[in-house]
Amino acid sequence: MGFAFDEKDFLACCGSARFAAEMARASPFPSLQAAVAAARDVWFDRVDVSGWLEAFAAHPQIGETKSAAPGKSEASAQWSKGEQSTALATATGSSLQELSDWNVRYKQKFGFIFIICASGRTSPEILAELKKRFSNRPIEEFQIAAEEQMKVTELRLAKLFSSKEHMASTGDQGPAGPAKKAEDRVSIIGGHLTAVSEVSSNKTSQSTNRTRPPITTHVLDVSQGCPASGIEVRLEMWRGNKPRPLFGEAEAGGWRLQGVSSTDKDGRSGQLMDIVNEINPGIYRISFNTSKYCPGGFFPYVSIVFEIRETQKQEHFHVPLLFSPFSFTTYRGS
Repeated sequence: MGFAFDEKDFLACCGSARFAAEMARASPFPSLQAAVAAARDVWFDRVDVSGWLEAFAAHPQIGETKSAAPGKSEASAQWSKGEQSTALATATGSSLQELSDWNVRYKQKFGFIFIICASGRTSPEILAELKKRFSNRPIEEFQIAAEEQMKVTELRLAKLFSSKEHMASTGDQGPAGPAKKAEDRVSIIGGHLTAVSEVSSNKTSQSTNRTRPPITTHVLDVSQGCPASGIEVRLEMWRGNKPRPLFGEAEAGGWRLQGVSSTDKDGRSGQLMDIVNEINPGIYRISFNTSKYCPGGFFPYVSIVFEIRETQKQEHFHVPLLFSPFSFTTYRGS
């Protein structure tokens, strides 16, 4: 039982073919909340950098209504138009021209169009955000764009479920008549978005039956725009005499190895620890042998230290590395 959708439906929510295929495979979903949780897992942990770029390309530029990418769905086009309605309603001829000019500058710098969840935002607000983000480093902006894409996807999933629920409530008799007020639709979607927000803020799974280790990672080579394969990855846990490692103090003998693996062709590491229902709270260190991948780079290796607290034992921690020969960044994925 649940809400069943096909690849075409999910492709309208997010323009990555890999995302749509994975979501269709996981369908049906018992609720919107379950679909959002699955979508975040697929987007941040299974779709590679080329899939992210494919999804970005499916959007029209802010200020336009049609995507430059061919073959995109009519539903996606209609949703994009609706999401930009506030921006277009508050735009003038001069502001649209300025948006167009900045869109060109942005794409020249970063290699993809400016992605923002535009729903409810005015043209001046979007233009100000575009100018602000233009100063970001490419790897930082790539991460922000992926987060914004996920916001758009969650919004569209809510619309997808709203449509399915309405069809079910009317006995699948087709589109609603004119008596169906727009306010009712907004109310339904708004209720779903509230649920989405609750899911996003509470990452603890209702089920403790994991299908993957609690800690995972992948590496993206942002200088090449592709996954980084063949990088050795080590996961360790702090087991020293002191409760936690201290900055500037010797750490000899304090770290205990949990697992070693190497990234595959998609940039994802193999299993770094056992699949357990509850991870031991503590301080962990994940290290990447970047010198082997890029011998002439600035970093001989990269280590990321993070703490998992008692209240987070059932959560999943995805720690990706966005890497280039002379810079790197990371973030906490879902």
